[in-house]
Amino acid sequence: MLKLFKRFTPVLILVLLIISISIVTRTVLIFHPSTDLALSTRTVLGIYGLGLLYDLSMASFASIPFVLYIWVYNEKVYSKPYIYVLFGALITLLGTLLFTNLFPADYNKLLYKAIVIYIALRLCFYLFLWKKGENFRIKWRRSILAIDFFIICWLLIFNGVSEWFFWNEFSTRYNFIAVDYLIYTNEVIGNIKESYPLPTLILGVTVVATAVFLLIRKPVINSVSSSSQPALQRHLIAVALLIWPVASFYLVKSDWRQFSSNAFANELAGNGLYQFGVAFNNNELDYNKFYKQLPAKEAFTILRKELSAPNAKFISNDVFNIERDITSDKPENKKNIVLISVESLSADFMKAFGNTQNITPNLDSLANHSLFFTNLYASGTRTVRGLEALSLGITPTPGQSVVKRPNNGNLFTIGSVLRSKGYITQYVYGGYSYFDNMKEFFGTNGYEVIDRSAIPLEKIHYENVWGVADEDLFSLALNVLDKNSAQKKPFFTHIMTVSNHRPFTYPDGRIDIPSSSQSREGGVKYTDYAIGTFIKQAQKHAWFKNTIFVIVADHCASSAGKTDLPVNKYHIPCLVYSPEYIQPRNENTLMAQIDIIPTILGFLNLDYRSKFFGKDIFQPGANHNCAFVSTYQSLGFIENDTLSILKPVRHSEQYIQNFTDGSIKKSVVHKEALKKTIAYYQCASWLLSNKKYNAM
Repeated sequence: MLKLFKRFTPVLILVLLIISISIVTRTVLIFHPSTDLALSTRTVLGIYGLGLLYDLSMASFASIPFVLYIWVYNEKVYSKPYIYVLFGALITLLGTLLFTNLFPADYNKLLYKAIVIYIALRLCFYLFLWKKGENFRIKWRRSILAIDFFIICWLLIFNGVSEWFFWNEFSTRYNFIAVDYLIYTNEVIGNIKESYPLPTLILGVTVVATAVFLLIRKPVINSVSSSSQPALQRHLIAVALLIWPVASFYLVKSDWRQFSSNAFANELAGNGLYQFGVAFNNNELDYNKFYKQLPAKEAFTILRKELSAPNAKFISNDVFNIERDITSDKPENKKNIVLISVESLSADFMKAFGNTQNITPNLDSLANHSLFFTNLYASGTRTVRGLEALSLGITPTPGQSVVKRPNNGNLFTIGSVLRSKGYITQYVYGGYSYFDNMKEFFGTNGYEVIDRSAIPLEKIHYENVWGVADEDLFSLALNVLDKNSAQKKPFFTHIMTVSNHRPFTYPDGRIDIPSSSQSREGGVKYTDYAIGTFIKQAQKHAWFKNTIFVIVADHCASSAGKTDLPVNKYHIPCLVYSPEYIQPRNENTLMAQIDIIPTILGFLNLDYRSKFFGKDIFQPGANHNCAFVSTYQSLGFIENDTLSILKPVRHSEQYIQNFTDGSIKKSVVHKEALKKTIAYYQCASWLLSNKKYNAM
């Protein structure tokens, strides 16, 4: 049997190599310090049994180029130079077409250039061998195969190391975040350079890859020397090996790994590269295809009831229309609004929530002089999800954030509402705004987008790959706000910070934690310092007394937990500071990140037409005490102490949730809460996909 497959020995070696490295990676991750896992026989069997299935699936896809290479090249190819070159050119062309379709030019430009250069070199090599003898071409075929296998060894080991660092940061296998990393190479590679000893890592990977390659080199090379095989046998084996990845694609489901109530076990059962492919393919999940539904009319009836309030009047009896006129019995008060969304500011960084490290002294002090929301939950785990909630006021929807999706212009946002009231609307970012599609999203939704490009180099005190130091961002913001004030028009300026992000570096001498520590605590405390300095400087400007400052996190610093949606990992702070206008106090009402927009507009007593899913929590008689939490595929709805979760494929769960540690107290059945959950998410997906959430 082995003799029958001898020609395809490289494919067998590749499969064994992928499985071996995957098993080692999986085992190492089990013992990672952040992995919270109680090992049992069932858990171990699930992790390694299901893991082997996904490893084999991944190996089937990786083997395709080698199967085609071994299948196509026979002895006649080497005896006829023009056939050899034509086959080489054909494979080069097919590789180019495949790559450019998988990764269009607006994706990762570094990867794009590297692959194109490699393909070009291969074609040049085929042309070089045009006039060489048959024996010479066979000899070099072995060299080409050896080079390819060394590259494969290097990439597989490098991926194993990358999975360690990705797990270290996010406690999960590759997901949408990893897909983002593929796209935004400059930021990610720069981040890695500044956070880790990259040259040492690459050297270590190269040494290990060389050792592994030397172990498998002989059987790979020898397979070329004895590659003659009857054509029928070769064709049958090749077809069978190509049917394998097709079967894997259509038969193996990514959700099979959800075998445990422990999220870490489910992640470990997967394969990183396989999960990357799933995330890449599922940029946006079709709600109707993957999630529980209600009859559309029933879903919208529930939603309209949820959105009802004494100051809200629906403009139509059409059940599918959620537009409503929001009115106030008080005069409109067109205060300026400065919304500061803070990178990765978990609630438990603040003293008010039990932190004893004194890493947010400015925010702790400011909280005593602000309207302080203490029971607020972020929509998701990524900046783009926070920006979505703070601009669109809509529940998260499956897949990627709306901010990252194509054709996302002219949507209904807080910016569109305030522009209709004569406001200047802006988005100010400390990095380059092409990152995470911010420039495209805000720019096509009526905001003036201002980023680090607007700061002269001589005025930048510090920068890393993500952007300028937050103090420089706020200096830019002060200049922008002064210019706004000079126009004698109210303004809404959304500022997004960057410094509380790995590698957590900042100018020295600002706080008592040195930048060289590259610690999360340092990143948090420096951002706190920058915000405190900004507020103090703002107090000296004429527009300060007429401005409401809203300081809120985009998401928490970590979302990892034993459960899929650990609610304590979504708990964020929000401070509303306006000493001339808003009385300081703590507000403990359970609220969602999407409630911030209508609540801010409520402060202004504005009359406007709304499509927001969020609610003004100070409006008496409205339905409050709920929040939304999500990953790219798990959609959660918190009402009182019940967490309802929707998952693919048409699966739901309900729990009594421990808000302190994120654990599950017990499973429950709450039909009304489940219907509300479905109604919110189903209707949000319907409105977006049918272009019904556009600006009016």
